[in-house]
Amino acid sequence: MSAQDRGMSAGGWPLHGGQPGPLLARFGLDETTPVLDVSANLNPLGPPAWLHEWLSARLAEPGALARYPDPGYREAREAIAAHAGVAPEQVLLTNGGAEAVFLAAALQARERPGAPAAIVEPTFAEYARACAAQGLPVRSLSLAPPDFRLDVEAIAAGLGEVRLLWLCRPNNPTATLVPRAEVERLLALTASRGCRLVVDEAFVDFIGDESEALTPLLADHPHLLLLRSLTKQFTLPGLRLGYLLGAPEAVAAARACQPAWSVNALAAALVAPLLADRDFQAATRAWLAAERPRLRAGLEALGLVVVPSHANFFLVRHPAGREATRSLLPALLRRGVLARHTEGFAGLGGGWLRLALGDASANARLLASLGDALGDIARPEVRR
Repeated sequence: MSAQDRGMSAGGWPLHGGQPGPLLARFGLDETTPVLDVSANLNPLGPPAWLHEWLSARLAEPGALARYPDPGYREAREAIAAHAGVAPEQVLLTNGGAEAVFLAAALQARERPGAPAAIVEPTFAEYARACAAQGLPVRSLSLAPPDFRLDVEAIAAGLGEVRLLWLCRPNNPTATLVPRAEVERLLALTASRGCRLVVDEAFVDFIGDESEALTPLLADHPHLLLLRSLTKQFTLPGLRLGYLLGAPEAVAAARACQPAWSVNALAAALVAPLLADRDFQAATRAWLAAERPRLRAGLEALGLVVVPSHANFFLVRHPAGREATRSLLPALLRRGVLARHTEGFAGLGGGWLRLALGDASANARLLASLGDALGDIARPEVRR
């Protein structure tokens, strides 16, 4: 079995968060050791309390699993359209946000085979994998540390013959947000060059500022695609629910690249009740408003360099630099906390850690463990 088949990079690092076993083994710890997992960016309030009963009731219906899903996913698409303020024909339901990524690449390859793509990095690794699967050469455009702000002029200078530009907003792993006004500048720039702009908004539900919504821009920019996920807000990584928004023509073309019945019937039927759960969404906003500033203050009080967050996670580093930060990862593991390494993110090289925002108890434990781990790596005998 290859490293990639095991969800690992060629260097033996997990490709994504939520994989404690390989990292525990890497640092000589028992793979079954229980950990506080702050490597996966999921809402600690979810899944919604009613979900298990809802699934049980659905499964109890006669023939529940013996029928094919509606191939057009009409009910789910209409619920998403009402939620996002777009028309149903502007919505494509997908098997998680990852399928939306691969469909955007497939659409581009169908219309512009072999045309180069550019990825604003450091960011989610699946954009590059999706381009590679479609034979699209990739160019990297960088967000420069320590603030990781987008320089539109630098992007313009680096586009050249690029015909597909990937942007994650809020960005994973930096948690930074390109302001809507800057996105509008990018839209004008890409339109003049015949370049599609794909914005991955997997963490859009954690921004907390409606004025930053990009959905109103779809009406005037047919070269814009927005990718969304229901995994993060509702804590459903095992059910795989996402969607793509765009001009009706682009959505229809993307659907032509999608396998039939890509989303299972149970997941599709869950979309409408999830989006109708206003109480859960309000509780999520209240949690964010209380815990995000509290955790940031705690991280800064420990002396860590903290990138301001517009998502449900933080990117941090030790003030002493890369090696000290890399030492924090095993020091935290020894104290039962799994952070997200950044070994595979372009431009980070392990010199930062990503920490998911949890509930008040988890955040307090994380800060206490970080304080102890910082003390550990300050003592050479412990660091060895």
